[in-house]
Amino acid sequence: MANMSHATTLTVCYDQWAPMTIFPSAESSARGVVIDMLDQIYTAEGYKLKYYEVPLARGLDMVAEGLCDMLPEYLFSKNSEKDFVYATEATFAYASAFVVRRDDPWRYNGIQSIKGKRIATGPGWDYSSMSIDYQNYIDDPKNSSFVEVIAGYDDVVDRVFHMIRENRVDLYVDNELVLQHVLNQLNLNDDLKIVRPGLEHKLVEFPIFSKKMPTAKRQELIRIWNEGRLSLKGNKEKMILNKYNVTLEE
Repeated sequence: MANMSHATTLTVCYDQWAPMTIFPSAESSARGVVIDMLDQIYTAEGYKLKYYEVPLARGLDMVAEGLCDMLPEYLFSKNSEKDFVYATEATFAYASAFVVRRDDPWRYNGIQSIKGKRIATGPGWDYSSMSIDYQNYIDDPKNSSFVEVIAGYDDVVDRVFHMIRENRVDLYVDNELVLQHVLNQLNLNDDLKIVRPGLEHKLVEFPIFSKKMPTAKRQELIRIWNEGRLSLKGNKEKMILNKYNVTLEE
């Protein structure tokens, strides 16, 4: 208890990516699977966690600027290594999938299959770890009229789903758990559907830590995460996932 009363504060920036990371509301204080894991790992080591709920692009900037110590989930991107240090242990490796209108027979079959389709994404979102071809396609200025970048605070994915239903965009790719969660939350199963396969590789996410903090502090925070994440494998991990009604396929 004496240790807890002098707890070191860990500042955490994170974006809305339910059910993995969730902004609490008047209806629910839940923060999502990954935040629950983070909380368990660091409070056990005497840390107090302070959260900043921000869009992903802002969260990345805040970690790079040293305004936050860490962000709990980000995919590996070589472009980011100059601003952040990645933990060794991933949060999860997610299978991706697409969401389209229910009457759309489209399936992903390599980059040729998305040509002419209107694609939704968000600012600062990087798909290169899942598919270099897909990332290059959405980055190519020649395709800008087919790529819709949706900015927002906590409802980007929700808005994308409504835009697909309204025929304003055609498809969106994400973590399959996120797609299923949003589809159910918005009650759009009659209008939209999830289609597989997704992109070529799984989406592997890692916590990232600011380079602005002292090296020794950062190394200690990363060590705590790496050891803590390993300790949650198995039943402890399943209990947290069950709380949010999701199951990861092996």
